[in-house]
Amino acid sequence: MIEETMNYETAVTQTLNQHMSVRSFLDKAVPDEMLRSILNAARRSPTSSNMQTYSIIVVRDPATRQQLAVLAGNQKHVEECDVFVGFLADINRLGIASEMHGETLAKSLETSLVATVDAALVGMSVQTAAESFGLGAVMIGGMRNQPQQVAELLGFPPGVYMVYGMSLGWPAVETPAELKPRLPESLVIHYEQYDASDPHPRIAEYDAALAEYYGQRNQNAAAWSAPIAKRLNKPSRPRLRQTLEGMGFHFE
Repeated sequence: MIEETMNYETAVTQTLNQHMSVRSFLDKAVPDEMLRSILNAARRSPTSSNMQTYSIIVVRDPATRQQLAVLAGNQKHVEECDVFVGFLADINRLGIASEMHGETLAKSLETSLVATVDAALVGMSVQTAAESFGLGAVMIGGMRNQPQQVAELLGFPPGVYMVYGMSLGWPAVETPAELKPRLPESLVIHYEQYDASDPHPRIAEYDAALAEYYGQRNQNAAAWSAPIAKRLNKPSRPRLRQTLEGMGFHFE
């Protein structure tokens, strides 16, 4: 009996499997209609209870992108990309919809989380769609360094903050034959029950694989666990909650 071999690969999985962060871009414009196609496809992303608690902001103006680059911690690719896209948690519309029916929006941790997750989902869809066209991108979490200043620069109303941004454009580098290794599948994917067996050997294995990857490219970068430990030995963005609550979000 000949066993049938199935090919469980599609254009989408191929795009995802070729993902890499791109921080160097060609001086070549992304066509407006291509960008609109990407953004409108991403608007079909899942959203909790159809609340659609996100907005997308596109910034092409070089002067504005230069200011955003500074606010993100002087990340030059924010300034040098052709298009900067911001993904916003947006509960402002929920308040307006509530008022239209004589209700008051009860702001809570749940609504803040829903809006943040919605923005993250649509942003991932934008990146996948963009990469399917051959564009390159990198997500910019540094937009949360100064969320109030970002909001003022881009004219956000209360109840809106930028969860993260994205530098987008035509990549100036080719996708390498070997992409940066990820954590082992067995550490990340669990079936039926969370596998809480000792992770130390698999983390050490990943550290070694990542160190080898960097070493082959003459990159003086430490493996995974050491920089994670050093980076997270103190709270990151300790005033973020206070700032976002001042911008109209609640975390209780």
